Amino acid sequence: MNHSLFRILLLAFFSLPLSARAAEPTHITQDELVRRTQRMFDAVVPGDKAPWIEYIAGDVIYFDEKGCLHDKKSLVDDVSPLPKGYSGSIKVMSPKSHIEGPIAILSYDSDETETIWGQHLAARYHNTDTWMFRNGKWQIIAGQVLRYYEDPAQGATDVTKFPDYIGTYELTEGQRTIIFSEGNGLSMQREGRAKEALLPESPDLFFRKGVEGRIFFHRNTQGKIDALYNRRNNEDVVWKKK
Repeated sequence: MNHSLFRILLLAFFSLPLSARAAEPTHITQDELVRRTQRMFDAVVPGDKAPWIEYIAGDVIYFDEKGCLHDKKSLVDDVSPLPKGYSGSIKVMSPKSHIEGPIAILSYDSDETETIWGQHLAARYHNTDTWMFRNGKWQIIAGQVLRYYEDPAQGATDVTKFPDYIGTYELTEGQRTIIFSEGNGLSMQREGRAKEALLPESPDLFFRKGVEGRIFFHRNTQGKIDALYNRRNNEDVVWKKK
């Protein structure tokens, strides 16, 4: 670009009103978005509200991992120091972004570790935040958090109870599931589908690896198994034992 053209463009820019100039987005990088996000997470343990006030827009729409809708006030109010005996951290992992003009979308995993009086816990979430450049600053205008599913802890296998569970269960005519034992384990197979191992969680309650929900064997008043409940989100699909 020659100097004359540069001077013309520069004069044209400064001839714009301040409001128009402020509307022009400044460039932001993925690294900067990650830095800001990590700063917010680092502020959770000490209960430092400042980064959340700075980076959350006043008209934000934010859904947490429980599906609850938050505005800026509820998000900021939720930031408070951890109780005595509690410690932890949240780390931004595997970030990906799409940045175009005044909009920047940051998608990432957040790995949480927590210690409660010496007991160690962990959880993994996936977050997507939408940042917008307005009024001379980048802020989050929308966000959503999803929690990764984790299998429950496996309980002890009681092979002596296997005969109670083994059999055919029917949803409706022509829709059957067979429960059978294999070695020291229990499996289920719906007609036309691959078999799945049932892993014990507690008496009469099982889960399948990597599958959300539970398989619950219902006992009648005489203590006999009369149905299989495929339990998802606290709702049951009932298969009657034949």
